[in-house]
Amino acid sequence: MIIVLNNKCNLKKEEFDLYQQELQKIKNNNSKLILCPTSLYVPLCKLNNFYIGSQNVSKNELGAHTGEIAASQLKSLNVKYCIVGHSERRQELLETVLDTNLKIKNLLNEDITPILCVGETQKDKENGKTITLIKEQILGAIDGLNTSQKSKIIIAYEPIWSIGTGIIPKLEDIEEVLQLIKAILPQNYILYGGSANEENIDYLKKCDLIDGYLLGGLSLKPEKLQIFIDKAEK
Repeated sequence: MIIVLNNKCNLKKEEFDLYQQELQKIKNNNSKLILCPTSLYVPLCKLNNFYIGSQNVSKNELGAHTGEIAASQLKSLNVKYCIVGHSERRQELLETVLDTNLKIKNLLNEDITPILCVGETQKDKENGKTITLIKEQILGAIDGLNTSQKSKIIIAYEPIWSIGTGIIPKLEDIEEVLQLIKAILPQNYILYGGSANEENIDYLKKCDLIDGYLLGGLSLKPEKLQIFIDKAEK
């Protein structure tokens, strides 16, 4: 089981210090726990029960790219994982599939595992474009990679309409998407994200194709996170 915490743009410095103290108490049996804090806090992470991930990486390498973070810089901070292609960056910052592809290549060159986010909007869903869109997102992101490189990517399916809404898809809809992903990348781990929490984890566990979870809002609530982990590992 892989559980990734995406803090997004949350927590001030003092709050993050207290948050780390609570995360240090988190117990798990067989799950791989990954924390992706705000980029400012990556160097401050001192947890021994979590791997450290980043929420973003530059599509460029080291050089004159003001405000960017290169993959080699992340590696120098012992970052092992990095989220790419998140819907918020696609929508708010207009990141393209090509941007995601370049980021993945930079990460793999530094032996950092990309966590590729894919998902559809409510409009896409209503228009029956979910499968076509996600296929395009994946194929564009892995373009130019060899079989070995492709196998290292973790895929996170996050229905955009589900993120932060408390609404999750029907299991058969999740399974349809995950079967598509497996058809393209049969060896890869697949996470589910989008309003996953301690209350619906028992329902989500019924989908055998889910290898773990990408958590947003729940990542900021250590007590509920512990409940989620306990239930997920049963």
